[in-house]
Amino acid sequence: MKTAVITGGAGFIGSHLCDYFLGRDIHVICIDNLITGSMDNIKHIKSKKFDFIKHDISKRMEVKGPVDYVLDFACPASPVDYNLYPIQTAKVGSLGTHNCLGLALAKKARILVASTSEIYGDPEVHPQKESYWGNVNPIGPRSCYDEAKRFTEAITMAYHRAHKIDTKIVRIFNTYGERMRINDGRVVPNFIYQALNGQDLTVYGNGRQTRSFCYVSDLVRGIYALLLSDYNLPVNLGNPDERTILEFAKEIIKATGAKSKIVYKPLPADDPKQRKPDITLASKLLKWEPDVPLKTGLARTIRYFQSKQ
Repeated sequence: MKTAVITGGAGFIGSHLCDYFLGRDIHVICIDNLITGSMDNIKHIKSKKFDFIKHDISKRMEVKGPVDYVLDFACPASPVDYNLYPIQTAKVGSLGTHNCLGLALAKKARILVASTSEIYGDPEVHPQKESYWGNVNPIGPRSCYDEAKRFTEAITMAYHRAHKIDTKIVRIFNTYGERMRINDGRVVPNFIYQALNGQDLTVYGNGRQTRSFCYVSDLVRGIYALLLSDYNLPVNLGNPDERTILEFAKEIIKATGAKSKIVYKPLPADDPKQRKPDITLASKLLKWEPDVPLKTGLARTIRYFQSKQ
C-alpha cells in the first residue's frame, strides 16, 4: 500500500484530497495545525488507513515509515485569513514548503505543492497562461500570501534542479464546494451565507471584475492526474467559465430563491480585476477539463451550507 502525506488535510481542499486518496486504497497521513482547518472536515473518515497529526509544518516535522507522495496544501487561503494571520501565512509558504520538500527528499517521495492563481496578481495578460510571470504588489496587504506562494514555486524548482526530486506545482484558481468555511471571506461562502440569511449581497467595486469558479471534485481529480504525471513545471487548474462578480451574485440569489438585493462597497486594495485560467496545458498534458456545471456545483454547496445553519 502506498502512503501519502497531505498537509492542510483538515482544510477545504485538503479534506477532499484525503477522501480521494483513501478511495484509491492509499494510506493517508493528514497533517494540520487547525488554524483554518477543522476536525469537522475529516470526522466522517473512519478508515484504518487514515492517521491525523496536529502539527504546524512551519516547524520541523517527522513522519515514521515510508512515504510515496507528499502533498503540500497547508496555507490560509482567503483575504480574511491574510489579515488575521499574515506572518503565519508567509511562514507556511516558505518554511512550511521547505519542510515538506525536505520530507520528500528524505523519503525519496514525489511531491506536489499547491500554488495559486494569486501569483499572477492583478494580471495584464488574459486569460492567464503558465508562461505569464504576473503583476504582484510585493508589499501590499495580500503580499504575505502572493509572495509566499511565488516563493513556494521557486524553492520547489530549486529542489527539483538541485536534488532531482520529482516535483509538481499546481496553480489553483477559484474553487468552491462543500466544507468551505462560511466565514472565510471568499465570494462563494459570503454570497451564500448572505442569501440564506435574508441579507443583501455585498459586491465590492462595480461588480465587473471577473472570476472563474471550479467545483472541488473537478479540482481534486486534476490534482491527482498531475501528481501521477511526468511534468515538473506549474500547471493551471480551474474552470475557464468566466463570469463577473455581479453575474455570480445574481446566480446565487436565483439558486437560493432569496429576496436579497445587491449592495456595493469599495474594492479592496490589489483585488484582481480579471481572473480566468488558460487550461490548454492541463487539457493536453492531463486530458483534464472540469465537467461539473456551475448550477450543479452551487446546488450541492448551498445544500451543505443549509445543513450548517
